[in-house]
Amino acid sequence: MRSAGRGRLPHEHSGILLVAGTSTEVGKTVTSAALAAAALTAGRTVAVCKPAQTGVAAREPGDLAEISRLSGVTQTLELARYPDPLAPDTAARRCGAPLLTLDETATAIEQLDADLVLVEGAGGLLVRLGDFTLLDLARRVGAPVLVVTAAGLGTLNHSELTVRALRAANVPCAGLVIGSWPAEPDLAAQCNRHDLPRVTEVELVGAVPAGAAAWDRARFCATASSWFG
Repeated sequence: MRSAGRGRLPHEHSGILLVAGTSTEVGKTVTSAALAAAALTAGRTVAVCKPAQTGVAAREPGDLAEISRLSGVTQTLELARYPDPLAPDTAARRCGAPLLTLDETATAIEQLDADLVLVEGAGGLLVRLGDFTLLDLARRVGAPVLVVTAAGLGTLNHSELTVRALRAANVPCAGLVIGSWPAEPDLAAQCNRHDLPRVTEVELVGAVPAGAAAWDRARFCATASSWFG
């Protein structure tokens, strides 16, 4: 399986990069913000799409607002929003909203005009965003997937399952990123940082410091590039 090389950001081989988690709350949003900040600092144009936002009311700030706050990216696209904090297809059914379709989502992403188009999923790779998963979307747009994973116990299993699903679908993996690397990692985290690339056969291309989501934009953008490669 192809993975990013050392010393470069994990999106340089494709204009579109999908960001998937091994589960929920592993740091997809802050990782997406860090990628956007690093690309903007390098002089590239960036667009970020969140196909389906759940658990947020109509006028409340969602994940895209957080990415914009941290990175400064201004071109963002959200295709659907549902109030219940559930998988998007379940949340859509509960509120009587139509499901997103693979074709409309892929078309919207492909129409974004930027050097780098980041697409943040919802939860894990196989969570249904509508009538499709993020894995289906990656195949449809022909883009690699960056896998954001946790640092602690359980991450080896979750990460290997996710990478195996990508491999089975012939979707390139752009690498693994630890979405929240603790300031004082315990034994499990230290071992996992060594073992993740060994068990998945995919390079660990970055680690985002725990608590970085609380930083101001200046500090965040000044250091984001150093978290990759």
